[in-house]
Amino acid sequence: MDRNGVNEYVKRCQQLIESSPQMDEENTKVKLVQPFLELLGWDLYSTEVSLEYTVPMASGSTHVDYALLVGDAPVVFVEVKPVRSTLTDGEVKQLQSYMRQELDVDWGILTNGKSFEVLTKSRHQNSGEEVSVVQFDLDDLAENPDMLELLSKESIRSGRSDEIAEQVAETNQAIQHLQENEDSVTESVTEAVGNEIGEVTIDLEEQSREFVQNLVSVLREQRQFVSEDSSRKVEDEEKAETDNPPDEIEPLKNCVVDRISRQEIEGDANARVAVFPTKESGLPFLKENEAWGFVRVGSEFDYVAMYVTGDVREVKYFAKVSDVVEPDEAELMREPLDYKDRAKIADGKKVIEFEPESLYELEDPVAYESKYPQGLRYTTLGELRNAKTTDDML
Repeated sequence: MDRNGVNEYVKRCQQLIESSPQMDEENTKVKLVQPFLELLGWDLYSTEVSLEYTVPMASGSTHVDYALLVGDAPVVFVEVKPVRSTLTDGEVKQLQSYMRQELDVDWGILTNGKSFEVLTKSRHQNSGEEVSVVQFDLDDLAENPDMLELLSKESIRSGRSDEIAEQVAETNQAIQHLQENEDSVTESVTEAVGNEIGEVTIDLEEQSREFVQNLVSVLREQRQFVSEDSSRKVEDEEKAETDNPPDEIEPLKNCVVDRISRQEIEGDANARVAVFPTKESGLPFLKENEAWGFVRVGSEFDYVAMYVTGDVREVKYFAKVSDVVEPDEAELMREPLDYKDRAKIADGKKVIEFEPESLYELEDPVAYESKYPQGLRYTTLGELRNAKTTDDML
């Protein structure tokens, strides 16, 4: 997928949404969704795209906003909601019911122009149940344009989409299993290694837990997509969504002390650094609280480095850790839901507090090459100092 073309599409859509956040459904279709279909390679001015396609139902018939056809047969249904709305489980079920009526429709896309959910008919169930394969938003597209290969006309026509979907579903299941059973998997790894090598001087359970967490990170990275939930289970840690997301917020105070070069950072080269990703909208939390949250952490670390996603794509901030506390022990400037990212506290999530006046912006940030932290990753202070790109430290 052409990265430049995707980036141009994302920027154009973000500008349109920013200027018209209450955009209605018809404008959403014309200004946001139709360019998306063209980006995927579908020709809107040909017979391969049908608008208001009739879907037979038991009680009569209904219409889906777009049907994408190969030959005379529809293969993808696209249902559009206005930008101002939030995609709901009910709308997912509605699209599933439409797909169920057409034998050849293996794919469905539900979108409001800024968020997307992709459904497919499961290859692992005799019933061919329609399941969610991937969910993403415009920021995710800017980070990883290749995810659109799943829906490109060429991939749909060649059957490549089926292969990608199967790989994603299997990886999603593995990630979900490891996350839901982290304690038992850690125990099994600890026991297996202990049986092989006997007693050791390190905390074997801690190392095993870190191995399991890193395995999840590697699976996420290889998966190439953002959804972790092929069955659309809503987990506690998902960010709260509203029909009217808050405006951009400015930090009430800026705790960034100054700019510093990586070589000027003092400390042991072997000291552990936790690397977290954040959107630019997450920076007010960082700057005004001199802390980061709400996150799950498995083991101790000395420093925090922040990789900023979106257009920035750099490890840009650095701080020394003071303590890791429960959310209700942290003295935050605002309530969690007052932040643009709609941070939600869930069981097991922590707030990482920094030492006073230790938060710096890097003069020489570490630029993205091909690897970036989609979740918590670890490096060392020496690797951070000497890295030319993110590939050298992740």
